Amino acid sequence: MAEKSGADILVECLVDLGVEVVFGYPGGAVLPIYDALYNHPTIRHVLVRHEQGATHMAEGYARSTGKPGVVLVTSGPGATNAVTGITDALLDSIPMIVITGQVPTQLIGTDAFQEADTVGITRHCSKHNYLVKDPAKLAGVVHEAFHIATTGRPGPVVVDIPKNVQIATAPYARPELKVHASYRPQTKADAAAIDAAVEMLAAAERPILYTGGGVINSGPQASALLRELAALTGAPVTSTLMGLGAFPASSDQWLGMLGMHGTYEANWAMNQADLILCIGARFDDRVTGRLDAFAPNSRKIHIDIDRSSINKTVDVDLAVVADVGSALDDMIALWKQRGHQQQDLSDWWSRIAQWRAKRSLSYPETGPEIMPQRAIADLYQACISTGKDVIITTEVGQHQMWAAQHFGFEAPNKWLTSGGLGTMGYGFPAAIGAQMGNPDSITICIAGDASIQMNIQELGTAIQYRLPVKIFILNNEYMGMVRQWQELTYESRYSNSYSDSLPDFVKLGEAYGWTGIRIEGPDDLESGIRQMLETPGPVIVDCRVAKLSNCFPMIPSGAAHTDMLLDPNQIAGIMSDEAKALV
Repeated sequence: MAEKSGADILVECLVDLGVEVVFGYPGGAVLPIYDALYNHPTIRHVLVRHEQGATHMAEGYARSTGKPGVVLVTSGPGATNAVTGITDALLDSIPMIVITGQVPTQLIGTDAFQEADTVGITRHCSKHNYLVKDPAKLAGVVHEAFHIATTGRPGPVVVDIPKNVQIATAPYARPELKVHASYRPQTKADAAAIDAAVEMLAAAERPILYTGGGVINSGPQASALLRELAALTGAPVTSTLMGLGAFPASSDQWLGMLGMHGTYEANWAMNQADLILCIGARFDDRVTGRLDAFAPNSRKIHIDIDRSSINKTVDVDLAVVADVGSALDDMIALWKQRGHQQQDLSDWWSRIAQWRAKRSLSYPETGPEIMPQRAIADLYQACISTGKDVIITTEVGQHQMWAAQHFGFEAPNKWLTSGGLGTMGYGFPAAIGAQMGNPDSITICIAGDASIQMNIQELGTAIQYRLPVKIFILNNEYMGMVRQWQELTYESRYSNSYSDSLPDFVKLGEAYGWTGIRIEGPDDLESGIRQMLETPGPVIVDCRVAKLSNCFPMIPSGAAHTDMLLDPNQIAGIMSDEAKALV
């Protein structure tokens, strides 16, 4: 076996593992790796403008392609700048490998220039991490890191490599993967659990399928199996923010998203169901509301590959530890084998129809201003009319919730957003990563005027790599969700939620070489969106929307999941228990 440097061993591993794109930013502690990547024939390096941007690009790439995202950053501030994206990937179960440079081994612990305890810092925000001190062990670590990141519940894995390890040599051959005895995710469900789940579902009179990001993480086949199970049972389907697209929004069985800004019918159906089949979701607080009031009379089945998520916040009647796709396949096969037929769910659907009649996603359209909901609805219709594959990313805030509510998703991996961590600055870099992985798709970042500025420097990255990303800013001159909460719980004292000194987004885009478009009023909306979609190359749109529009439905903090505010007039005089406690 030929001797290779640690840097060359790392790059060989990336090639062996099928890596095509690396998102990174160079620095002294990773220069040997960058030299090994110089003019590489198969690995494309994307030079970002900030390391946080690199991690979100890797997330967008991973979420849209199903392949792990790879990040390369230097030691010290390079690694610490990546921490937000690492944490975001952990909470949203995104497979990502973050390779960080480190000071030479003999300098570790001396407070050397650009030294940081990367392993210590990332211990609680990564699925696993490594400090590699021997080049002979590097290949095994990298292959194991990819295995851990992409199996079980996916997540980010950090590999910290001191500079002298990158320079030192060792023999290299593609290693055989040796899986630790302590890491053996259960992908196949126990037969007894599948049996019990099928019989409970067959007997239910008011079932609901509560789905999450785990369906999408399991792969396209899991989404197809979910649709088949819904057809077999006739049950209504709802989803978390992260699960949108796993079930088609055009289906009559679709209730929309549930939770804090979910639909009236989805939240009430969860409350009144006699059986909740949770598929790849985790009973997040944004879904449950006040725990003691959450679905008090329902039986609950929880299918999840992460054993630690089951009974973590909500006690369930039946735990099914397995990969979602595998479990659904087994359930469908057993359902058919036993000849189960749909229950008569007409009474259940009649009740759901009454909740749907509330039209909880309706909104007023008055005056000369563009309602943000209308902007999203028109964008959705325009995207459909293109006949092309469209990927939507979002920043975090009101615009994110409006996009979830008013943009219909028919397939998985087309909706990329920050769920668990709620990271402002995620959406734009994620769109760049998604565009890299899906060059023939239309990739649109729906953003707010505040959150787009978190990583707006990546305008340079998009133009450098000629990526035709579109940014659609709902500009209301506020940190909209912060302002909405201040209106609800702090008697409209808008403390620092107004976005003063906003840039001219059109001129800013043009300064970077983008096409800039401004939409001022309703009469310009349709033509402005069409111009954005038809213009080659990257486009930034400044869409001026109603400044004080709020996102409804909304469950106030500390309220039950059925205590939804549906109308702006309900806000007046209401304060949550949490706010009252602070007064």
